[in-house]
Amino acid sequence: MVEKVIPIRIAEGKGLIPPIPKPLIEPHSLISDTRGRSLRDLRISVTDRCNFRCTYCMPKEVFNQHYPYLAHQDLLSFEEITRLGNIFATLGIEKIRLTGGEPLLRKHLEKLVAMLADIRTPSGKALDLTLTTNGSILRKKALALKEAGLRRITVSLDGLNDAIFKKMNDVDFPVSDVLDGICAAQEAGFREIKVNMVVKKGVNDGEIVEMARHFKGTGITVRFIEFMDVGSSNGWDMTQVIPSKEVIAKIHAVFPLEPMQANYPGEVAQRWRYQDGSGEIGLISSVTQTFCHECTRARISTDGQMYLCLFSGAGFDFKTLLRSGKTDLEIANAIMATWTQRSDHYSEIRGRNTEQDALNKPRVEMSYIGG
Repeated sequence: MVEKVIPIRIAEGKGLIPPIPKPLIEPHSLISDTRGRSLRDLRISVTDRCNFRCTYCMPKEVFNQHYPYLAHQDLLSFEEITRLGNIFATLGIEKIRLTGGEPLLRKHLEKLVAMLADIRTPSGKALDLTLTTNGSILRKKALALKEAGLRRITVSLDGLNDAIFKKMNDVDFPVSDVLDGICAAQEAGFREIKVNMVVKKGVNDGEIVEMARHFKGTGITVRFIEFMDVGSSNGWDMTQVIPSKEVIAKIHAVFPLEPMQANYPGEVAQRWRYQDGSGEIGLISSVTQTFCHECTRARISTDGQMYLCLFSGAGFDFKTLLRSGKTDLEIANAIMATWTQRSDHYSEIRGRNTEQDALNKPRVEMSYIGG
């Protein structure tokens, strides 16, 4: 039973104002935190709204008609998001992922994609621009997103059985419409499509092999994600977690697998390929096999708070800096000052009895900063 609570957002000007070092330091592409982790990946949430009520993310008991969503004026504008993207690019980021909530609910999102697609790193490279969506309106948006410059798409799909999927999204949305959205993305010319499946014991773990079977040989990579204790509203319990090693065992028993090398340092998904050469799958194991030691991600919430960890309890208020006349150089230095003090490693301390006080503190909801 999910407790009826109002999840924290650490928003509306309540975040910490990051310091701006003096004298100012010119931005460069090599900044590291206290554990030697560089800044390479920026996730930007463009809306805190979603048309699904997935039980592990935005359960109806909390996100109902009375939930206080952000007003439009509290959201970062497309121009503010693009300005931040340009500043982060001077500091070494190589990828921007747009998230939500459901990002395609943000009106005219393709305009933002086009603006971000023009950003270049100091070496002149375009950013790896990608988006995570539930696929519900992807049929309507796929071509416009592709033409605007989006490179890759990740679609969330927690099973192929309609009854199970509808139970998890809790709005009676059918699997067929999500699959149609994936087809629309392929038709629009997307060649790099991933499908994310959050696995919950006793809920959709019977769908693991069928998901692998359905997408095997299609060029689409399915990633199986351990049910995580993000936020304070999803009723997380360790007994609901299916360890990734069990997922691998289930699939390997039917479709033999072998491990693959990571695509790049800090890649969170462990890669496995089918031995018959018909594709690959991924495992994201933040509960049982932590990867804090190589996390290179920063997150910007819908209203401009910068979070240094998916499990953070407080953000840094960059919207105030953006709207108070600070220069790009000043904001870049504030980002550097914030990142270089970063020491977050929540997943590594999960379960340690000596750290229970830290683990029991409120954490920001995933729907507010993206996954």
